[in-house]
Amino acid sequence: MSSPHDLPSPLLPEPVRRLAAWCAVVLLITGVAAVAVWLCVVFRTAVTPALLALLGTALLGPMHRRLVRMGVRRSLAAALTCLAVVAVVGGATYVVALALIETGDVIIAALVRAGEGLAEHFGAAGTSLEDVARNSKDLLAKFGGTAASGVLTGLSVVGGMIAMALLAMVLIFFFLRDSDRAVGTLRALAPRRSGDLMEAMGRRAFEAVEGFMRGTTFVALIDAVLIGAGLLVLRVPGAVGLAALVFVTAYIPYLGAFLSGAVAVLVALADRGWVIGLWALGVVLAVQVIEGYVLQPVVQSRTVQMHPAVVMLAITAGASVAGILGMLLAVPLTAAAFGVISELRARYAEPAAQGRPPGRSSFRTP
Repeated sequence: MSSPHDLPSPLLPEPVRRLAAWCAVVLLITGVAAVAVWLCVVFRTAVTPALLALLGTALLGPMHRRLVRMGVRRSLAAALTCLAVVAVVGGATYVVALALIETGDVIIAALVRAGEGLAEHFGAAGTSLEDVARNSKDLLAKFGGTAASGVLTGLSVVGGMIAMALLAMVLIFFFLRDSDRAVGTLRALAPRRSGDLMEAMGRRAFEAVEGFMRGTTFVALIDAVLIGAGLLVLRVPGAVGLAALVFVTAYIPYLGAFLSGAVAVLVALADRGWVIGLWALGVVLAVQVIEGYVLQPVVQSRTVQMHPAVVMLAITAGASVAGILGMLLAVPLTAAAFGVISELRARYAEPAAQGRPPGRSSFRTP
């Protein structure tokens, strides 16, 4: 009879075997993520409205729940929420588009003058900025000519965007109306023993997206109002259009604030001179300080905290996959992924560290 000492020793030491196991897990997760991204790109016509609808549902969920608590039926509450969004977004889009149409030439001309002025003082760097501004103007002119000459192409693009927006709005209605059935559906699809885990992961991911959308919209609105008011006081041309640009780009963290702030300062510099340009820079920096030290902590307290490097990498990856739309969707999807990871850590890592069997989450269902 052989003793335990006679058993053959493993080929690899324990640390190496653990490293190999983790490498296999990372490769498996990477492969699944690559296939998921490929499928999303292939079926982007259906995936994009669904993702936009999920973001819209996360943003509009509190309004729908308040109407339901007031005694309104779920279907009617969802319809009223969608109608309110159409009215607000439609009116805001009309105002912003009108402001951009009226002041677009002024902003581009101011950027060209800023490039010319910087070219006189800084040489090649200013010349590059001037070329970018002139090329943007030529690009807009070519786009206008192409849209005028190729009516069918322009109509197809506009029709596709309208169809995508309508599909997203219809999906938002159904997501809001049937949100109470989401937990049951998720449990029905999940294996019997993992129902609690799937429910907790789904709730945590949705809460992360909901917190990001609500907080970012609040921050974007405050930034746009403050910067727009400052530019109006300084009598910078196109202040309303620049404020609209600030609001839209705020959904791209860090990069959007830098781009919109740079455009506002350059327009003020070109049209109103160095003194007003410096005042505009002061306004932008003051608003960014308020955002960083007052508003962002409120947002991060309601969602998953992510390191700025992770956010920038997510934006870069989203841009490489789906352009501007990918940049807009990358951060909320990353927030959802971090929510799932935090739930898994709370469920398995903490009980293991405390000597308790895993399986129970610290997350409480409201």
